[in-house]
Amino acid sequence: MKHLADTIVALSTPQGEGAIGVVRLSGPEAIAICDDVFFGKKLVNQPTHTAHFGTIKNEQGHIIDEVLVTLFKNPKSYTGEDVCEISCHGSSYIIQQVLQLLVRKGARTAQPGEFTLRAFLNGKMDLSQAEAVADLIASESASSHAIAMKQMRGGITNEISKLRQELIDFAALIELELDFGEEDVEFADRDKLKQLILKIHSYIKNLMSSFDLGNAIKEGINTVIAGRPNAGKSTLLNAMLNEERAIVSEIAGTTRDTIEETLNINGVTFRLIDTAGIRDASDKIEAIGVEKALEKIKQSTLLVYVFDRTDMNSDHVWNDIKKLVHDGLNIILVGNKTDAYFELSDYERTELSQGQRGQDRNVDWEYIETKYPIIHIAAKNHDNVKALKDALYHAVLDGKLNLDSTIVSNVRHYDALQGAYASLQQALDNLSMGISGDFVAMDIRHALQYLGEITGEISTDDLLDSIFSRFCIGK
Repeated sequence: MKHLADTIVALSTPQGEGAIGVVRLSGPEAIAICDDVFFGKKLVNQPTHTAHFGTIKNEQGHIIDEVLVTLFKNPKSYTGEDVCEISCHGSSYIIQQVLQLLVRKGARTAQPGEFTLRAFLNGKMDLSQAEAVADLIASESASSHAIAMKQMRGGITNEISKLRQELIDFAALIELELDFGEEDVEFADRDKLKQLILKIHSYIKNLMSSFDLGNAIKEGINTVIAGRPNAGKSTLLNAMLNEERAIVSEIAGTTRDTIEETLNINGVTFRLIDTAGIRDASDKIEAIGVEKALEKIKQSTLLVYVFDRTDMNSDHVWNDIKKLVHDGLNIILVGNKTDAYFELSDYERTELSQGQRGQDRNVDWEYIETKYPIIHIAAKNHDNVKALKDALYHAVLDGKLNLDSTIVSNVRHYDALQGAYASLQQALDNLSMGISGDFVAMDIRHALQYLGEITGEISTDDLLDSIFSRFCIGK
């Protein structure tokens, strides 16, 4: 654990030149140190939540910059300590001069996440809210921002705290029974306890079921664009991004490695991954590309399988998809080159629509569409690309995204919920078997511990170091 009695300092705005840079001080000597270098009003005599104009001077009395100092006195500050925020001009030179001066005057350079760690330790927020601060900073879409904001405002905390308190009340009665073990008394109504555990058990299960969606929104939804060589995958990527991101060529196998870009659709981030064409590779380098494509598909949430409408029939597509599908994978089929397809003769189109006779049966398009949606496009002309974007959004989020409800997006929270769920299941099993109260009490204590880990009511130094080390410096 860091030395929390120190006064810490860091740049809280991004590195690099800008209009302003904000240098933040927090700790018992924050105001005194700032007063020592700030020439304007005496800050120690000023009320909290006030801003003051003046200059910062070094030990030789030379002016470093004209600044605005914002004062937050404990406990009414982000960290719960005395905080001074110095807004200076955004020159890298000026910022370094101010930081070095404050360090010479007695401040210590803050570690990653140390301001928010102090806010947690001083009771300004719980652990789940502190983690949401980092998620909020890292949010890249409206949905991830909304989830982080709800959590930072106590979304999961309020609900977990209510559940914990109900369990604690019953656990206290069971613990009291243990003190009267020889008298064979029951203070905790077993039927009511069972109903409570069933209610909490069900609620935790719902929270856990939201994790796949929540984590996908937080990290971005991995979306692989795959298909045979020359199907138009790279052209499609360019059309979706509305820029020439990938090299497009009539030569099959142009894409040898994966190309990754992000696309925001209706406030949700999709991480698009263009892959090498899937076929029996003609050389070692292409083989590596095909292998990487297959690996990306295994790791993805969503597969956009692109096929050439002028070259592939329903059996071709079906046989390819059977090799790629895995549990949890959403698949959208994209029939590309629609413009060229309608330039074919009636005879050629009929041949393509009939499919090929397999060993078992002929798979037609109607059957495939009962399994997976098919979007027909002309990527080269950007025709119907918007329909594909709508299909991507609905494939993953249709009917599932309710930002008013609590959505779990944190792996640590999910692991803790799993532990609580298993402990409560054990308590239910023991109640059903009529096992003595001390075992039931132990199961409930375990569940309480797991739930307490989410909010930080139960934590260790190692856990806190692990969480806050992932923050940026200055937050």
